[in-house]
Amino acid sequence: EGDLYNWEVAIFGPPNTYYEGGYFKARLKFPIDYPYSPPAFRFLTKMWHPNIYETGDVCISILHPPVDDPQSGELPSERWNPTQNVRTILLSVISLLNEPNTFSPANVDASVMYRKWKESKGKDREYTDIIRRSWGPRWTRSGMV
Repeated sequence: EGDLYNWEVAIFGPPNTYYEGGYFKARLKFPIDYPYSPPAFRFLTKMWHPNIYETGDVCISILHPPVDDPQSGELPSERWNPTQNVRTILLSVISLLNEPNTFSPANVDASVMYRKWKESKGKDREYTDIIRRSWGPRWTRSGMV
């Protein structure tokens, strides 16, 4: 409380996804030179997702520094720029929950499972079962389920 550089945020699982009904706590940590450098985004709720590290850190282009890195496979226009804001960050993270980027996985096992699930047209339940188990007791707006 009172620290303008560290925010706790809550994300509700997007509708029509396997995260629906979930209440996910996260932390946004802003650098001193924000908005010229991107904040860091970390889920505090355990997550199983191709673009979320075991630590909860999110791997998403919008939060990568605006440097030209040919090895990343990202266009400079996909990276951080000072016109981004908390709203665009949260919308991007919510969108990522629904559509993972399997070309740049933070969790390779989750990425492989996601691709298998996608190829099976949803019949391979291993991926979806792990997602549901990963966040432990389900927290919703009305409390624990």
